[in-house]
Amino acid sequence: MNIAIRYYTKTGNTKKLADAIAEVCNVEAETVAEPLTEDVDILFLGSAVYAAGIDNSIKEFLKNISVNVGCIYSFSSAALLESTFGQVKKEAEANGLKISDDEFHCRGAFKLIHRGRPNDEDLKNAQEFAKRIIN
Repeated sequence: MNIAIRYYTKTGNTKKLADAIAEVCNVEAETVAEPLTEDVDILFLGSAVYAAGIDNSIKEFLKNISVNVGCIYSFSSAALLESTFGQVKKEAEANGLKISDDEFHCRGAFKLIHRGRPNDEDLKNAQEFAKRIIN
């Protein structure tokens, strides 16, 4: 099974989640600046909420996928909104990509809000999410 992990982060919160997932999957987590170069069965895609939306880097990454992707699994963090899933799903489907409704989301720290998040429990939960998907 081919697995890839891509993410976008400004604060480092989503990178922490991506690295936790990468540990379980035994693959390197890379930013969305690194395009997919081979077909993947599973793409874990990490994003966060910035000014109530996903960053354009995520949109561009999805738009420029030129390999076969079996299914995308979204993971995210946000201080205020519940999840980026709806926005990521809309972009993925607009580009003809399959995305699972099974997602992972946790709070992320922003300034004084949710300080210390994602925490160790969040990272463990992200790993459990990944284990469930790959098994």
